[in-house]
Amino acid sequence: MNSSSSKLFILSTSFLLSISSITSNSVLDHFLQCLPIHSNTSNPITNSIYVPNNSSFQYLYELRANNLRIISSSTISKPLAILTARHASHVQAAVICAKIHSIQLRIRSGGHDYEGLSYKSDIPFVILDLFNLRSIQINITSETAWVQAGATTGELYYKIAEKSKVHGFPSGVCTTLGIGGHFTGGGYGNMIRKYGLSIDNVIDACLIDVNGTIHNRKSMGEDVFWAIRGGGGTSFGVILSWKIKLVHVTRKVTVFKVQRTMDQGATDIAYSWQHIAPKLPKHLFIRLQPEPITIGNGNKTVRVSFIGQFLGRSRKLMNLMNEEFPELRLQQNDCIEMSWVESTLFWAGFTNGTSIDVLLNRVVENKVFFKTKSDYYKNVIPKQGLVMLWEMLMDIGNIFVQLNPHGGRMDEISETETAVHQRGGYLFKVQYTVYWSESDGGIGAAKRYVEMSRRLYGAMAQYASSDPREAFLNYRDLDIGCNESNDTDFGVAEVYGTKYFNNNFMRLARVKAMVDPENFFKNEQSIPPLPSSH
Repeated sequence: MNSSSSKLFILSTSFLLSISSITSNSVLDHFLQCLPIHSNTSNPITNSIYVPNNSSFQYLYELRANNLRIISSSTISKPLAILTARHASHVQAAVICAKIHSIQLRIRSGGHDYEGLSYKSDIPFVILDLFNLRSIQINITSETAWVQAGATTGELYYKIAEKSKVHGFPSGVCTTLGIGGHFTGGGYGNMIRKYGLSIDNVIDACLIDVNGTIHNRKSMGEDVFWAIRGGGGTSFGVILSWKIKLVHVTRKVTVFKVQRTMDQGATDIAYSWQHIAPKLPKHLFIRLQPEPITIGNGNKTVRVSFIGQFLGRSRKLMNLMNEEFPELRLQQNDCIEMSWVESTLFWAGFTNGTSIDVLLNRVVENKVFFKTKSDYYKNVIPKQGLVMLWEMLMDIGNIFVQLNPHGGRMDEISETETAVHQRGGYLFKVQYTVYWSESDGGIGAAKRYVEMSRRLYGAMAQYASSDPREAFLNYRDLDIGCNESNDTDFGVAEVYGTKYFNNNFMRLARVKAMVDPENFFKNEQSIPPLPSSH
């Protein structure tokens, strides 16, 4: 026996002795025994495994499980183990050993899956947690960066700003999003009209396939590279990292937040916004965000926030707004000039002047219970539809709604360029999120709040896209169709798959059949292999 084999034998033997004292599940035992055999001995995998009897297990499970509605449910099954990978070989071992021993893997980077599919399953499963794989390598000369899946959007913004004041990246507003999952669903942010989605600026990736083999763009092939950009990467393998193309931003950007209540003409301005916002110049993005509030006399109303970002100075913005959107009556004192990285704090809800060091906070604080649904709109919502929406918001109370405009760069990208179909011809995308806390009833109130979200969704059907009524994968919603945890029916998948990907679903299923024909990588809304009969 040579020295490396001897080292592996000693490591494996000590590991077997340690796990035998804390687990009695033979399937899990065999899986855990398999791991050190298939991982790099210079980076011991044994230090990255947590089972339920470990004192840190529950903490690690909940740390990156961001929807209290999911983790507080009495019916949720906990994972058999959590593997906090610290090296690519750990991920390879997890895939190989889970496949050998028929254990389902759930892959988690930031834990922001709205339905918790990265940290729950109805069958025995292991969480492969990528949060420690967080390297970010910026190359300003080539205007590119390699970003590992466990890094957060906040960390990415911070690292870019360390190197340059005139570069940025189009990605999500929330600064604790895991790059791995965020990009695979598309990656939506406030520079969408200028630079498109995150995936429109991805130029390479590192993927581990069902056999545990590491691929780059060239070796995985263009079909797989197409699929993982917006098609939900966990259907095709485990994404270790992405190579992105940095984008140019101005040294100063201008942000604003203008609020109008119903009595201040919010309905008329919101109606105009639908016609104007998708047609504005690319470097201007204006989100519409209505919310129910209680005013001084105890009566309820709706206040609509128009939240904007302009890649340029405020004087140019004022000239543009006076010409294109005078109805909003934007004033100079509404405008704040700041660096691009500072604008990421503005959008994340931090007060002006907050240190950009908060971008390095990687975990969600003040978690709530929530249920989210989404829509795409090809036509404007008439004023009576807006009034109906306002009335329903006041009735629900605990809800926020965001309308995000398309147009600009999104109109220039083909619907088949990536797996994300919703490009030209869409005016805006809407997120409806009902939320509540322990004081509102906690998990016991879930049924009532979820039903309210479904009622609102049903009422808006008459105005939203149809045949199919489309939805955004990053705003995952099991209500639009789902399979069982371990049984992927193609007919069921075609229903939700068409809503997320429209005509791109069938190509995704063909790619899946090429790279994972036995459907190892799966969850309740994964892409199934295309049956031979199709």
